[in-house]
Amino acid sequence: MNKRGHVLNAILLSIGIGYVLQPTLDLEMVRTMGLLLLPITLGALFPDVDTAFGKHRKTLHNLLVLALFAAWPLFFDNLHYVWIGILTHYILDVVGSTRGIALWYPLSSNEWNLPVGIPVASRMTDVATILITVLEVVAFAAALHYAVPVVEPYWGDAAAAVEVGMTMFV
Repeated sequence: MNKRGHVLNAILLSIGIGYVLQPTLDLEMVRTMGLLLLPITLGALFPDVDTAFGKHRKTLHNLLVLALFAAWPLFFDNLHYVWIGILTHYILDVVGSTRGIALWYPLSSNEWNLPVGIPVASRMTDVATILITVLEVVAFAAALHYAVPVVEPYWGDAAAAVEVGMTMFV
């Protein structure tokens, strides 16, 4: 996937997840989307920094990097939601391209992909990105739905529900 696809994915994902967390169609929903936009976009672009050093689709395209960014907010209370952008970057590179990524690098340089990927330069890249993003938002909504017993006491207070929903995925 190219940079344009990763940014498109991050923007659409921020809108979709923001709506799932705050489906009120008001200013608070827009605020939630805005809170997600910058960290998810930064995370979506971060793995491609390895084009400037190291081995592209290996050095920063692996589960170790994802685990580091997922755990970071637990210790330093910043960079929340960056891991979502990194995860979706990986998903786009595995599902939406023909090359894949080295998930287990540095232990293994084998690149993993699905046979449904398309070439990065294809005119179908944006269509694939949109379809994958829709599936990601549906997966997020389904995961949140199965966590309803944890969130249920907060449904009367939309702000508390958003807080609980977001912290579940940090």
